[in-house]
Amino acid sequence: MDKVIRDIDRMFARPVVDVETRGDGVRVLRSGIPLPETWSRCIGEWLEHWNRADPQRLFLAERGRDGEWQKLTYGEARRRVIAIGSWLLKQKLSAERPVVILSDNSVEHALLMLAAMHIGVPASSISSGNSLMSKDFAKLKGNIELLRPGVIYADPVERFRPALEAIASLHDGVVVAGGNSADVGSYTPFAAIEAASDEAAVLAAFDRINGDTIAKFLFTSGSVGTPKAVINTHRMLCSNQASKALVWPFLEDAPPVLLEWLPWSHTFGGNHNFNMVLRSGGSMYLDDGKPTPALLDRTLRNLLEVSPTQYFSVPRAFDMMVPKLRDDPALREAFFKRLTIIFYAGAALPQHLWTALEDLSEETTGHRVTMVSSWGSTETSPMATDCHFQAIRSGVIGVPVPGTALKLVPAVDKLEVRVKGPNVFPGYWKQPDITAKSFDEEGYYLIGDAVEFVDPERPELGLLFDGRVGEDFKLLTGTWVHVGSLRVAGIDALKPVAQDIVVTGHDRDEIGFLVFPNMPECRKLCPDMPEDAPAIDVLLNPAVRNRVRQGMAMMMKTGGGSSTYPARALLMAEPPSVEAGEITDKGYINQRAVLNRRADLVEYLYADVQDKTVITVHPAA
Repeated sequence: MDKVIRDIDRMFARPVVDVETRGDGVRVLRSGIPLPETWSRCIGEWLEHWNRADPQRLFLAERGRDGEWQKLTYGEARRRVIAIGSWLLKQKLSAERPVVILSDNSVEHALLMLAAMHIGVPASSISSGNSLMSKDFAKLKGNIELLRPGVIYADPVERFRPALEAIASLHDGVVVAGGNSADVGSYTPFAAIEAASDEAAVLAAFDRINGDTIAKFLFTSGSVGTPKAVINTHRMLCSNQASKALVWPFLEDAPPVLLEWLPWSHTFGGNHNFNMVLRSGGSMYLDDGKPTPALLDRTLRNLLEVSPTQYFSVPRAFDMMVPKLRDDPALREAFFKRLTIIFYAGAALPQHLWTALEDLSEETTGHRVTMVSSWGSTETSPMATDCHFQAIRSGVIGVPVPGTALKLVPAVDKLEVRVKGPNVFPGYWKQPDITAKSFDEEGYYLIGDAVEFVDPERPELGLLFDGRVGEDFKLLTGTWVHVGSLRVAGIDALKPVAQDIVVTGHDRDEIGFLVFPNMPECRKLCPDMPEDAPAIDVLLNPAVRNRVRQGMAMMMKTGGGSSTYPARALLMAEPPSVEAGEITDKGYINQRAVLNRRADLVEYLYADVQDKTVITVHPAA
């Protein structure tokens, strides 16, 4: 039986923060918990350890073609990694010819990624959206042209054939067709790359790996500028997990059991979660669902069979899950019965969702689940802060993790945060000019985010994420609008209608909201409408519009001036587009991309003559 620990004092290290205050108003925050001088040399050391210590322990599981869970132990994973690594050694790979993986999370994906890192060759998992949701494959072509891979994996290969044909002239690598492929064609079948094993050769390459060896290339999401290939070294990833183990010491006694959908092409799923499971000897069930209307039911089915001990996701997913948990006692019981931690990241969790999850867990199990978050980026591998304590509210991102320093620099009326430590990347692949501009004169990474203290006099209570410095803007009145906090407040005030919000008002007199609605919840507000009524009819229903108007009026009455509430809002019938970069495959809204793509709707929102689709409130109302 998996061990479950719920006592916070046993779960987490007590937060300690050392603060250096400089004369220019700059403050440098460091953890009072020291990071050891040495930690794991490379990712593969964790696999080697569990192969020796407990080879029969469950590592990974995924749904097979028959719908049943196909399970992989640590011992079997290590055997297959050695075989795949033996084949990779013959392909003349290097940092200049890495392994590229185009597919979604899978056991084969994990084994190929681990095998590449086991012999000192970088692996690069590229968002499958670049291959499957694009019409011109522009992002994928840019990815491949930059990396020039020696091996490309796709599964099932027939889904990726148009993408593979589009990039064929940009590389000379071997294309490997995954085991779910129905028609391999001229590509190399996955079974062929693990047919033979040369353990001595693989271990000789393994012994040559050091902290500077590149483990991965991960592409930025493109939320700011063009996606770039972030160099992830073994030092970065291993030091990050060493920090995690210090602030979450219970992982050693209670290895996590996860049900995981977060894509490994991003640092949250691919570095934070995957590496935490591997280092601590945990088990990961691969969720074939996602927080989308089409795939959420798969996640719910999986949760009925797999009760996780920790659950990691993004706010958008919890927004979709909470109504389901309320309505289904069996699902609620399966989800909460072993759950010790709910971890959200990527965006602040609206307070009403935080409260709902706490209440549902207490109703189901008699105790409240611990709600935590952290903060960082692809460039910080990813954890720079961690909330290893029960925060007083949603939005707390914690304190610096051991070994990491945060420099807080006053900028207008915000605190810009910069990061330094062994977890920080050395640069962007083949882009020295951009790399040089990414660090300040002291070597701190310019991450572009802002933070504020929960209580400046008690830094151990943590920091609050205060949005991206570049997202904020001024109204024509000269008042600054803090987009990050306003977005979260808006989602909370406009519940249950608003699933996400993009804030408008650049060079305008007042703030507007482009509201992406939670359509199932909107339909519940309109019980007299047919279940298949068009979305636009639902969004024009007085019950939905009045709920939005009430939320807007509540924000206005709360006070704080015109920069703290919207005067107008428009409900989006078209959901955010992954292909257009409006939303990442993790569910994060890209404010800038939405404003650019829907510039005509922003103009419409502020038109002098408005029709019934624009919802307005004014102080005189």
